[in-house]
Amino acid sequence: MPDIAVIDYGMGNLRSVSKAIEHVAPGLKVVVTSDAATVAGAARVVFPGQGAMPDCMREMDARGLRAAVLDAARNKPFLGICIGLQMLFESSEEGAVAGLGVLAGRVRRFAAAAMIDAGGARLKVPHMGWNCVRQVAAHALWRGIPDQSRFYFVHSYYVETAAPGLVAGTSEYPSRFTCAIARDNIFAVQFHPEKSATAGLQLLANFAQWQPATLRGDPRRRAAAGAG
Repeated sequence: MPDIAVIDYGMGNLRSVSKAIEHVAPGLKVVVTSDAATVAGAARVVFPGQGAMPDCMREMDARGLRAAVLDAARNKPFLGICIGLQMLFESSEEGAVAGLGVLAGRVRRFAAAAMIDAGGARLKVPHMGWNCVRQVAAHALWRGIPDQSRFYFVHSYYVETAAPGLVAGTSEYPSRFTCAIARDNIFAVQFHPEKSATAGLQLLANFAQWQPATLRGDPRRRAAAGAG
């Protein structure tokens, strides 16, 4: 069984994610898979994706992956990337679609009327390019990454949560928005670490070694996470 499973539900270039992880963790077995049993057997799970959230939810369910994703989000080190962050929440304005409901909150579109920078220039949607990330809360996945490091974004929607304890990182476009969340064994980001040069590779390296404290007391979870 793999050390890290990158979930493939047909949305996005997942090879770039797997290659980046292989680069920073050459001793681990990394697979890109749409097989629920393989996801269930993996020690760690990465849940990436890009595109429209209604399409992503539909394709995930068409491949029978919902239960495996939910189980991984409860029991293993779990990294969500881009749409993989948004799908964890309860609902999205994009197609008025329901998400997985793992985390409380919703996904909202950048409001066109608010897309004006400090100099009065109009900003484009989608938000595309490099932007600084403020580390709101200390976390193992921020290890070795200076605060306000730049990461690469491509998105028109962002997550909104009434639970401030979830927020691990924020960025601004032009107003502040949540771009990283953390809870127990889950860490998820709006940006693309696999496209974010040194900082992104460090985050992926940290994930490959991460032993969430919430899993350490459970023998079954500890074994799954590779803690021994």
